[in-house]
Amino acid sequence: MSTKTVLITGTSSGIGLAAAVAAARAGWTTIATMRDTAKADALLKAAVENGVADRIQVKRLDVTDSEVIAACLDEVIAEHGRLDALVNNAGAAQVGTLELMSLDEVRTAMEVNFFGVVATTHAALPHLRATQGRVITVTSVGGVVGQPFNEAYCAAKFAVEGFMQSLAPVAATVGVDVTVVEPGAVASEFVTNISLDIPAFLAASGPYAPALEAYIVRTQGSYGNAQTPAEAAAPIIDALTAEHPPFRIQTSEWARDFVATTLADLDGSAVQALTTAWVR
Repeated sequence: MSTKTVLITGTSSGIGLAAAVAAARAGWTTIATMRDTAKADALLKAAVENGVADRIQVKRLDVTDSEVIAACLDEVIAEHGRLDALVNNAGAAQVGTLELMSLDEVRTAMEVNFFGVVATTHAALPHLRATQGRVITVTSVGGVVGQPFNEAYCAAKFAVEGFMQSLAPVAATVGVDVTVVEPGAVASEFVTNISLDIPAFLAASGPYAPALEAYIVRTQGSYGNAQTPAEAAAPIIDALTAEHPPFRIQTSEWARDFVATTLADLDGSAVQALTTAWVR
């Protein structure tokens, strides 16, 4: 039988890069995709260092462009004959609150973090049905617990969670497993890539500045104890290789405790009490 093939989105850095290397180390032919393949150097260096350069193939894939998605998948099937798993990892942070954001910024967050996942999964499903494969989607604890100054990002991640939870039983009837992986704070370039000028952001925040400053202080503190990308990627590989992966996986004990706040919070008061403390 041909080596199993996995396609992973957003592999230029962070969790995606770590997952691509780990999948290759686990024996998978790994299609590591990114919007700009000129940013593949870190991944290729890591592949060489881990002795898996022969099992990682970099391809361009922009999750917001359906034609590029289709072309990438056509190449994968033409070159490898199969697709056994899709890992939806590509995403973009979006910090801000509604009154200070344009609707276009909200739509952009949804386009990348939600519709990008939907479009890639839509294109991959026929191939995954053929191999009785699986869809693994990296969401966030922010897809379970709504967080201040992350309205657009959390909305997109909540949408992904609801979409995948609804899809899972239907996909199972045709032999495709669906799993979501929920990281907490991860020490990666994901946050750095927001390119946020904090002093300027605070100065432009008007009446929201005190709450924003409190949120930033709290958030910066939380990243002092963040997981490494490799630690956060390990549960993705568990889901990739398990005989029967669960629907929902958190990447740390902290993440499990955090999302439990919502999952056991029938009236919403526990989450509100928790997150209100972040902005006071």
